[in-house]
Amino acid sequence: MNDLIEELKAEIIDLFGLSDIEAKDIDENAQLVGGELGIDSIDTLELIIMIEKKYGVKIPNPQVGREVFASVASMAKYVSENRK
Repeated sequence: MNDLIEELKAEIIDLFGLSDIEAKDIDENAQLVGGELGIDSIDTLELIIMIEKKYGVKIPNPQVGREVFASVASMAKYVSENRK
């Protein structure tokens, strides 16, 4: 799971162009949307697309999305449990 968490951190940094942040700087348990990284609800659409393309995992509805994008750790857990 730790490898997946680190991979997701790197994906987030790349996806949002956070060149001044390193993966080690991201707390996997910190609030993701609305947190220190500046990710907002619109950015979650990009996260959904990335997860669907890279991992083949669908986010079926907004309620599940809120749970998945609560933190990097929750994202990793969901991807791990639902990966094909």
